[in-house]
Amino acid sequence: MKKTLPIVLIAVSAGLWGIIAIFVRKLTSLGFTPMEIVAVRVVTAAVLLALIGIVKYRGHLKISFTDVPLFIGTGICSIVLFNWCYFSAINQMNLSIAVILLYTAPAFVTVLSYFFLKEKMESVKLISVTGTILGYVLIAGLNVTDAATISAAGLLTGLGAGFGYALYSIFGKFALKKYRPFTVTLYTFIVAAITLLPITGLWKKGSVLATGDVLIYGIGLGLFPTVIAYLCYTKGLEKIESSKAAIIATVEPVIATLLSVLLYGEGFGIIQGIGSTIILLSVLLINFPKGSFSKIQKEKASIDVD
Repeated sequence: MKKTLPIVLIAVSAGLWGIIAIFVRKLTSLGFTPMEIVAVRVVTAAVLLALIGIVKYRGHLKISFTDVPLFIGTGICSIVLFNWCYFSAINQMNLSIAVILLYTAPAFVTVLSYFFLKEKMESVKLISVTGTILGYVLIAGLNVTDAATISAAGLLTGLGAGFGYALYSIFGKFALKKYRPFTVTLYTFIVAAITLLPITGLWKKGSVLATGDVLIYGIGLGLFPTVIAYLCYTKGLEKIESSKAAIIATVEPVIATLLSVLLYGEGFGIIQGIGSTIILLSVLLINFPKGSFSKIQKEKASIDVD
């Protein structure tokens, strides 16, 4: 159970991230720009987390000033950078290609974990990363003609989104050596909120933010695919390697694809099905117990001898 729980927590977080389109599409229809929606997300999350902390986790609110760079890492270098790069990439290229570039994150995490966290570069990890990237290409339906139109700036911002997305696992791992998951999540969003508020000028839409639908979907966005998702992910990250966590989290687009079919009636072909299957198999592979393959081979060999 102890080994399974972190995997479940990471998978739950990915599932919650996968439903983010419900909130984003509604807020977009209500007149919010993508970056304003990001600001709504992080500010709402910061407020909710602060309230939870005051009521239930007062002992987890204190941090050392010398550790602020860790939360600048998770809050600005990851959350803010990832969103800025991702939305910039969306404006510069086909959305499907932007998504593929974003989900180069597991590859970045695997490489960064090798250099900074001293995690082993196992062949299973490399196969799983390759499988997840291939799965994303198939899900997004990458078109060769579209790929040829990517500018250098678009490519860099797209990869920057994947890099920023990956940095949460790296900075988060260092922060978890000193702080509880709640503390890491809280200060990540406080730093991100402080950064995005002056950039977006969100307060100018104060009267709109107080209206019914905006309030419901704004709080929903800050609670489900943000507060709960990041608490689950950060808690799971305590007991599992960053590279493995990043690969498990790649079930997110599978959930998002299923949501688009069931809720929005969008197309889902055989190629997308194959891509989703490859991603799920890659996640299963990275979590297959060590030594299982050799054990199976030994058992098979003994059966053959008998």
